[in-house]
Amino acid sequence: MVLANVKLGKDEKDTIARAKKYAMEQTIKMVLMKQTIAHQQLQARSLQRHQALVLMCRVYIGSIAFDLKEDTIRNAFAPFGPIKAINMSWDPVTQKHKGFAFVEYELPEAAQLALEQMNGAVMAGRNIKVGRPSNMPQAQSIIDEINEESKSLNRIYIASVHPDLTEDDIKGVFEAFGKIISSRLAPAPGSGNKHKGFGFIEYETTQAAHDAIASMNLFDLGGQYLRVGRAIVPPTGGAIAPPSGQALPTAVALAAAAATASVQAAEAVKSVVAPPVQAVAPVVITPTIPTVPIVATTGYAVPPPGIAVPTVAGLSPGVVIPRVGVPASTVATPISGSYAQPAVGAAIPPPAVVTPLSVGSTTIVQPVQPPTPAPLVDDRKRKLQEELEALHQAELKKKLVLDSEAVTLEQQENLSVRGTTARHLVMQRLMRQQPESFVVVLRNMVGPEDVDEYLQEEITEECSKYGNVQNVIIYQERQSEEEDAEVIVKIFVEFAAPTQAQMAKNALNGRFFGGRTVKADIYDQDLYDQNELSG
Repeated sequence: MVLANVKLGKDEKDTIARAKKYAMEQTIKMVLMKQTIAHQQLQARSLQRHQALVLMCRVYIGSIAFDLKEDTIRNAFAPFGPIKAINMSWDPVTQKHKGFAFVEYELPEAAQLALEQMNGAVMAGRNIKVGRPSNMPQAQSIIDEINEESKSLNRIYIASVHPDLTEDDIKGVFEAFGKIISSRLAPAPGSGNKHKGFGFIEYETTQAAHDAIASMNLFDLGGQYLRVGRAIVPPTGGAIAPPSGQALPTAVALAAAAATASVQAAEAVKSVVAPPVQAVAPVVITPTIPTVPIVATTGYAVPPPGIAVPTVAGLSPGVVIPRVGVPASTVATPISGSYAQPAVGAAIPPPAVVTPLSVGSTTIVQPVQPPTPAPLVDDRKRKLQEELEALHQAELKKKLVLDSEAVTLEQQENLSVRGTTARHLVMQRLMRQQPESFVVVLRNMVGPEDVDEYLQEEITEECSKYGNVQNVIIYQERQSEEEDAEVIVKIFVEFAAPTQAQMAKNALNGRFFGGRTVKADIYDQDLYDQNELSG
């Protein structure tokens, strides 16, 4: 095989240099864009995880006696961990709270322990209800992921530790269940060796962690009952702090993108293998700028800017590998002129298929553009037909309204059908869609024993998160005429808009409330307007 050096002029060398520079700029721009997208996705993921952990730190407390104050709630829930805030809704008229509150802990482990151990506890003669806030389903997928990850942790959370106990005392008690990797109590700021009363212990095995939880939860140590549960966040994620939200520094991003582009270019050059010198085969080129017909004699023509120039190890740029059957003295014809670089954001044409045509000893490479798609069919006739159909349907709806008069059940039973037009109208009436409903019905939210004079206010307060609540009806439905028949409580919530009702239905359906799983459905608007609540 004979290789011939290609002698290029100054213009051709400048063109190749500009092509390489343009290709590198485009590669850096693409790498930079990918880095930015990946960084933004990581930031969004961190923010979602933070929001989920914040939600997991909150618990809802219902059915609170009205003579209880915030200090009583704090003292009852403080043994599970540090409390960040307590929110009680107060009635400005009666100067009393509305019977429910929200407690926000600093740690999700504390909220989980409070949820497990305080639901159904008796306070001031009433069984309180402890559950998750109603906005939990919005982040339920991430919360489930966090809970699944916590199962692989060998860490446990301990709270209500006596202030006189030290880390060594706690480690000496808990190492009986297995080898301890780390044991740490949260230090109290500015108090020397004092701690906050809670901490974490990490075991070597999962079984040791499970045994410690089962044996030491509610264990009397130093006159205080320990609260022990599984850890939810790993050691590096113990602090519930929002992500910084800082964008990737420009200098760092550019340097990283340039380094990545250089590595990719080097790998591309290494992976290029010289084509076999056996037969002439069509070459498929994907240009990034408008193609220009190129005339060359054997070998590879100089590509336009934006197309990588493959090189073979040991050969300098400009060396051409001749095809079989062509004299070795034949060299590539230089291309005069220069190629204009496309503007940023310009439309990129579709890839062209290059087919070589042999004319004597000269090979002409001509780009073959893909066929132009056929023009779209004029849809003006179709739009006109749709408008006529809409006018026809509007006339039918006017007839179906029957001058806006309400049709009673008796009138519908005695309805007489005369003629083809009347039958058509009746079929249209039967086939028409039901009106959008403003009403949500909640089932299995409370039992008959939970219905009191404050329940309606609690439901109104809770459902106001999803829209403007117009009315709340608590309906107790007896399943039979017998004295001991089962009574089902249905709660009808009427909103100002159907979209608000749908939002409330999506959020409340399947929610865990006071040991019950709420079933929320959209209620038929016609039945509700006729005060038919047994549907």
